[in-house]
Amino acid sequence: MATRAPDRLAAVPPNRPVRPRRRLRRHLVHQLDVKGSPYAYVAPFFLLFSAFGLFPLAYTAWVSLHEWTLLQDEHPFVGLDNFRTLLADDYFWNATFNTLSIGVLSTAPQLLLAIWLAHLLNRPLRAQTFFRITLLLPNVTSVVAVVVIFSQLFGRDFGMINWVFSLVGVDGVAWNEGVLSSHFAISTMIMWRWTGYNALIFLAAMQAVPRELYEAATIDGASGMTQLRRITIPMIKPTIIFVVITSTIGAMQILAEPLLFSSYIITGGVDRQYQTLALFIYENFTKLDFGYASAISWMMFVFIVVIAGINYLLTRRGKGGLS
Repeated sequence: MATRAPDRLAAVPPNRPVRPRRRLRRHLVHQLDVKGSPYAYVAPFFLLFSAFGLFPLAYTAWVSLHEWTLLQDEHPFVGLDNFRTLLADDYFWNATFNTLSIGVLSTAPQLLLAIWLAHLLNRPLRAQTFFRITLLLPNVTSVVAVVVIFSQLFGRDFGMINWVFSLVGVDGVAWNEGVLSSHFAISTMIMWRWTGYNALIFLAAMQAVPRELYEAATIDGASGMTQLRRITIPMIKPTIIFVVITSTIGAMQILAEPLLFSSYIITGGVDRQYQTLALFIYENFTKLDFGYASAISWMMFVFIVVIAGINYLLTRRGKGGLS
C-alpha cells in the first residue's frame, strides 16, 4: 500500500489553465462581436455609397475642370473657366430663380398642410388605417401619371380649372406660358404628391408625444389649434427640422415635373419660364458638354448645402433651439 501511493499520486495530471484560456478566448470573441459587428453591418452601405456616391461626386468635380465633350478625343484642362462662364450665364441664373421659386411655393404650404393633416389623424378617428393609406397613395403613384393628369387640369383651352374660372366669369389662364402661373401649376403637382408622405412622418412623431400632455391641456380648456401650437409642434421639432431639410433638398432637384409639364421640352418652356437647375443640367448633357454640365451640378450641390444649412439654423432657432 505504501509503495502504490506515490505511483497513484504521480498519475494525477497537473492542473492546466485550460478553462481560463477558453474564457479569455470567448471574451475576446465577444468583444470583437460587440465592437466590430456594427461596423460590419454598415460596411455594405459605405461601400455602395463610395462606389455610387463619393466616386461620381469626385469624378464630376474633376470633369468640371476640363473642356469635356464627347465630340473631342482630348479633354484639355481649363481650371475654373467653366465656373466663370457659368456665373456669367443668364440661363443659369434664370434656372436658379425658377428652382427657388418653385421650391418655396411647393415646400412651405406643403409642410404646413402636412402638419395639419397629421394633427387631424392623430386624434381618435374611425378607419384611421384607411386614411393613412390614402395619404400615401399620391406618393406611390407614377410621376408621369401625376403630371399627365395635372397637365390636363391646367390646360389652357379644355382644362378643368379654366372651366371652373369660366363659370364665375374669369378668363382662362395659360398656365404653361407665364412664369408665376407655371410655377404655381408645378408646385401644385409637387404638393399633391409629397404632402401625404410628409404627413405620415409627422404623424409617426406625434404618436410618441405623451398623451398626458393633451389630456391636461384639454382639462385646462385648450383648443385643438392651441394644443398644436403649444404642445405638438415643440415636441416634434427634431422631426420638423428633418422634413424641412429633406424637402429643401428635393425641391432643389426638381426635374420630372417641369420636364413632363412642357411635353419633354428640356428648356422648360419657350422662354425658359420654368426651367430648373436639374433641367438645365440635363439640357447640357444632351449637348454632350459634360464639363459645363458638371460645373452646374457642383453649383447646385453648393446651393443645396447652403440653403439646407440656412433652413436648419432657422428651424433650430425658431423656438430657442432643441432641448
